[in-house]
Amino acid sequence: MTDPLIPAVLSFRDNGTPFSPLYDDIYHSAVGALEQAHYVFLRGNALPERWHGRRVFTVLETGFGMGINFLMTWAAWRADSSRCERLHFVSTEKHPFALADLRRAYAAILSDPAIAALADTLASEWPMLVPGTHRLEFDEGRVVLTLVFADAQQSLPNLRLRADAFYLDGFAPAKNPELWTPAVFKSLARLAGEGATFATYSSAGDIKRADAGRLRVQKGGRLRLETRDAGRPFRAALARAPS
Repeated sequence: MTDPLIPAVLSFRDNGTPFSPLYDDIYHSAVGALEQAHYVFLRGNALPERWHGRRVFTVLETGFGMGINFLMTWAAWRADSSRCERLHFVSTEKHPFALADLRRAYAAILSDPAIAALADTLASEWPMLVPGTHRLEFDEGRVVLTLVFADAQQSLPNLRLRADAFYLDGFAPAKNPELWTPAVFKSLARLAGEGATFATYSSAGDIKRADAGRLRVQKGGRLRLETRDAGRPFRAALARAPS
């Protein structure tokens, strides 16, 4: 029998940054949720340029949280005249927010009217908090959000897709180590399409201590992680927000 979901609990630190009491970690850095999503996850995966001329572009995220990365990616797709025909955004989340808390979070942290409008659209379609896969469609089906309400360790091996970009946005390895194990990275490698990239806010030291793979420093301070699955390399860029 599938265990019921335990919703996330919305709390705020004194400076207004949302954090999780369960993991004792913040949902985004002090520079702001939108800035982090843009700098770390979109630019870290060379988006929007990489989806130009593509029929379908697939993003796989670990840790949906408040959905800020999805909202920013959706906004970037909408604003790009050279966008791919379809954007598929797949995200796992073990502790999704209840609708009321999701709306409360958006009211507190979203000052950009365009992003706030997309957030309202997402909230209007927010599924019931039951375990499993939930498919939401936007912009006449050209943007698809697949939410997987489950433990990533259990759900990732069951996914069938080819990801072009990975957003590794779980809580820090020290706070949420089960999301940064070699088994999880092996699952991600299996799902990686040709030339797939990933970005994360976690530091290089965190990734090394998680034993996720071999990490190499490239010119310009960018980092490259290599893991191997069935002889096929998975190479990915690791980007961090400025301190």
